[in-house]
Amino acid sequence: MKTTTLSIAQRALLGTLAAAVCCVALTAGAADRSTVTRGAYLVKAMGCADCHTPWTMGPNGPAPDMTQGLSGHPQTMPLHAPPPTQGPWIGGNAATNTAFWGPWGVSYSSNLTPDPETGIGKWRTEDFVQTIRNGKHLGVDRPLQPPMPWPAFAQLTDSDLKAIFAYLQSQPAMKNKVPANTPRATTPR
Repeated sequence: MKTTTLSIAQRALLGTLAAAVCCVALTAGAADRSTVTRGAYLVKAMGCADCHTPWTMGPNGPAPDMTQGLSGHPQTMPLHAPPPTQGPWIGGNAATNTAFWGPWGVSYSSNLTPDPETGIGKWRTEDFVQTIRNGKHLGVDRPLQPPMPWPAFAQLTDSDLKAIFAYLQSQPAMKNKVPANTPRATTPR
Protein backbone atom coordinates (compact mmCIF):
# COMPACT_ATOMS: atom_id res chain seq x y z
CA MET A 1 0.00 0.00 0.00
CA LYS A 2 1.39 3.35 -1.03
CA THR A 3 1.28 6.16 1.54
CA THR A 4 0.88 9.70 0.36
CA THR A 5 2.48 12.48 2.29
CA LEU A 6 1.05 15.95 1.95
CA SER A 7 3.36 18.88 1.76
CA ILE A 8 3.00 21.76 4.20
CA ALA A 9 1.47 23.88 1.41
CA GLN A 10 -1.10 21.17 0.60
CA ARG A 11 -2.00 20.82 4.28
CA ALA A 12 -2.38 24.58 4.61
CA LEU A 13 -4.60 24.65 1.52
CA LEU A 14 -6.79 21.83 2.86
CA GLY A 15 -7.05 23.56 6.24
CA THR A 16 -8.07 26.81 4.56
CA LEU A 17 -10.68 25.02 2.44
CA ALA A 18 -12.09 23.21 5.47
CA ALA A 19 -12.33 26.48 7.40
CA ALA A 20 -14.07 28.15 4.45
CA VAL A 21 -16.60 25.33 4.16
CA CYS A 22 -17.34 25.53 7.91
CA CYS A 23 -17.66 29.30 7.73
CA VAL A 24 -20.11 29.12 4.80
CA ALA A 25 -22.14 26.41 6.57
CA LEU A 26 -22.33 28.46 9.77
CA THR A 27 -23.32 31.60 7.87
CA ALA A 28 -26.02 29.72 5.94
CA GLY A 29 -27.32 28.24 9.20
CA ALA A 30 -27.44 31.68 10.79
CA ALA A 31 -29.32 33.08 7.79
CA ASP A 32 -31.80 30.20 7.95
CA ARG A 33 -32.32 30.70 11.69
CA SER A 34 -32.79 34.41 11.13
CA THR A 35 -35.31 33.77 8.33
CA VAL A 36 -37.25 31.24 10.43
CA THR A 37 -37.24 33.65 13.39
CA ARG A 38 -38.61 36.41 11.16
CA GLY A 39 -41.25 33.99 9.85
CA ALA A 40 -42.26 33.03 13.40
CA TYR A 41 -42.66 36.70 14.27
CA LEU A 42 -44.85 37.33 11.21
CA VAL A 43 -47.01 34.21 11.71
CA LYS A 44 -47.66 35.21 15.32
CA ALA A 45 -48.26 38.90 14.54
CA MET A 46 -50.64 38.07 11.69
CA GLY A 47 -52.65 35.63 13.83
CA CYS A 48 -52.27 32.63 11.50
CA ALA A 49 -52.84 30.22 14.41
CA ASP A 50 -56.16 31.94 15.17
CA CYS A 51 -57.75 30.17 12.18
CA HIS A 52 -55.29 27.42 11.22
CA THR A 53 -55.07 25.88 14.73
CA PRO A 54 -58.15 24.24 16.31
CA TRP A 55 -59.42 26.04 19.40
CA THR A 56 -60.35 24.33 22.64
CA MET A 57 -61.83 25.59 25.88
CA GLY A 58 -59.16 26.36 28.46
CA PRO A 59 -59.17 27.86 31.95
CA ASN A 60 -59.29 31.38 30.48
CA GLY A 61 -61.83 30.61 27.75
CA PRO A 62 -61.31 29.44 24.18
CA ALA A 63 -57.77 29.49 22.79
CA PRO A 64 -55.77 27.79 20.03
CA ASP A 65 -54.67 24.25 20.96
CA MET A 66 -50.97 24.53 20.14
CA THR A 67 -50.53 20.76 20.38
CA GLN A 68 -52.28 20.84 16.99
CA GLY A 69 -50.50 24.00 15.86
CA LEU A 70 -51.29 25.11 12.30
CA SER A 71 -52.79 21.72 11.37
CA GLY A 72 -56.06 23.19 10.08
CA HIS A 73 -59.61 21.96 10.58
CA PRO A 74 -59.59 18.56 12.36
CA GLN A 75 -60.35 15.68 10.01
CA THR A 76 -62.08 14.01 12.96
CA MET A 77 -64.72 16.76 13.10
CA PRO A 78 -67.11 16.45 10.18
CA LEU A 79 -69.70 19.20 10.04
CA HIS A 80 -73.30 19.09 8.86
CA ALA A 81 -74.57 21.65 6.34
CA PRO A 82 -74.73 25.19 7.73
CA PRO A 83 -78.00 27.11 8.06
CA PRO A 84 -79.15 29.24 5.12
CA THR A 85 -77.61 32.69 4.82
CA GLN A 86 -80.31 35.26 5.49
CA GLY A 87 -80.94 38.38 7.49
CA PRO A 88 -78.27 40.59 8.95
CA TRP A 89 -76.34 37.55 10.27
CA ILE A 90 -75.16 35.69 7.19
CA GLY A 91 -72.15 33.75 8.35
CA GLY A 92 -70.52 31.91 11.19
CA ASN A 93 -67.82 29.52 12.28
CA ALA A 94 -67.33 26.16 13.98
CA ALA A 95 -66.42 25.95 17.65
CA THR A 96 -62.84 25.09 16.65
CA ASN A 97 -62.58 28.38 14.69
CA THR A 98 -61.27 26.35 11.73
CA ALA A 99 -64.44 26.11 9.60
CA PHE A 100 -66.44 29.07 8.32
CA TRP A 101 -69.70 29.47 6.40
CA GLY A 102 -71.32 32.32 4.55
CA PRO A 103 -72.68 33.27 1.14
CA TRP A 104 -69.62 31.63 -0.50
CA GLY A 105 -70.28 28.21 1.09
CA VAL A 106 -68.13 26.47 3.69
CA SER A 107 -64.39 26.92 3.96
CA TYR A 108 -61.97 24.99 6.13
CA SER A 109 -58.62 26.21 7.38
CA SER A 110 -55.80 24.39 5.61
CA ASN A 111 -53.11 22.26 7.20
CA LEU A 112 -50.03 24.50 7.08
CA THR A 113 -47.64 21.93 8.55
CA PRO A 114 -44.96 20.33 6.38
CA ASP A 115 -46.74 16.97 6.18
CA PRO A 116 -46.18 15.88 2.55
CA GLU A 117 -49.57 14.17 2.18
CA THR A 118 -52.00 16.44 4.03
CA GLY A 119 -50.09 19.69 4.51
CA ILE A 120 -47.71 21.86 2.51
CA GLY A 121 -44.69 19.56 2.74
CA LYS A 122 -44.39 19.15 -1.04
CA TRP A 123 -44.79 22.85 -1.75
CA ARG A 124 -41.91 24.98 -3.00
CA THR A 125 -41.31 28.48 -1.68
CA GLU A 126 -42.57 29.83 -5.01
CA ASP A 127 -45.85 27.90 -4.61
CA PHE A 128 -46.48 29.56 -1.25
CA VAL A 129 -45.58 33.04 -2.48
CA GLN A 130 -47.85 32.69 -5.53
CA THR A 131 -50.71 31.34 -3.40
CA ILE A 132 -50.65 34.47 -1.26
CA ARG A 133 -49.98 36.83 -4.20
CA ASN A 134 -52.79 35.43 -6.41
CA GLY A 135 -55.27 34.24 -3.78
CA LYS A 136 -55.34 30.82 -5.40
CA HIS A 137 -54.22 27.43 -4.10
CA LEU A 138 -50.70 26.78 -5.44
CA GLY A 139 -50.99 30.14 -7.20
CA VAL A 140 -53.25 28.88 -10.00
CA ASP A 141 -55.84 26.46 -8.59
CA ARG A 142 -59.05 27.07 -6.63
CA PRO A 143 -59.59 30.49 -5.00
CA LEU A 144 -58.74 30.94 -1.32
CA GLN A 145 -61.99 31.41 0.56
CA PRO A 146 -63.09 33.78 3.33
CA PRO A 147 -62.08 34.56 5.96
CA MET A 148 -58.49 34.16 4.62
CA PRO A 149 -57.26 37.76 4.30
CA TRP A 150 -54.95 37.03 1.38
CA PRO A 151 -55.44 40.50 -0.24
CA ALA A 152 -53.86 42.08 2.86
CA PHE A 153 -51.13 39.42 3.10
CA ALA A 154 -50.36 39.86 -0.62
CA GLN A 155 -48.92 43.27 0.32
CA LEU A 156 -46.05 41.61 2.20
CA THR A 157 -42.62 41.56 0.59
CA ASP A 158 -41.31 38.42 -1.08
CA SER A 159 -38.73 38.26 1.71
CA ASP A 160 -41.47 38.22 4.36
CA LEU A 161 -43.51 35.60 2.52
CA LYS A 162 -40.40 33.42 2.15
CA ALA A 163 -39.70 33.83 5.87
CA ILE A 164 -43.26 32.74 6.70
CA PHE A 165 -42.87 29.68 4.49
CA ALA A 166 -39.49 28.85 6.09
CA TYR A 167 -41.11 29.02 9.53
CA LEU A 168 -44.06 26.83 8.45
CA GLN A 169 -41.63 24.27 7.02
CA SER A 170 -39.73 24.21 10.34
CA GLN A 171 -42.82 23.14 12.31
CA PRO A 172 -43.66 19.53 13.20
CA ALA A 173 -45.49 17.75 10.37
CA MET A 174 -49.00 16.67 11.38
CA LYS A 175 -51.17 14.29 9.41
CA ASN A 176 -54.56 15.95 9.17
CA LYS A 177 -56.60 15.73 5.98
CA VAL A 178 -58.76 18.83 5.99
CA PRO A 179 -62.12 18.52 4.18
CA ALA A 180 -62.47 20.24 0.81
CA ASN A 181 -64.19 23.60 0.76
CA THR A 182 -67.80 23.37 -0.41
CA PRO A 183 -69.39 26.12 -2.46
CA ARG A 184 -72.84 27.38 -1.52
CA ALA A 185 -75.51 25.58 -3.51
CA THR A 186 -77.42 28.01 -5.66
CA THR A 187 -81.12 27.73 -6.21
CA PRO A 188 -82.51 28.49 -9.66
CA ARG A 189 -84.70 31.57 -9.87
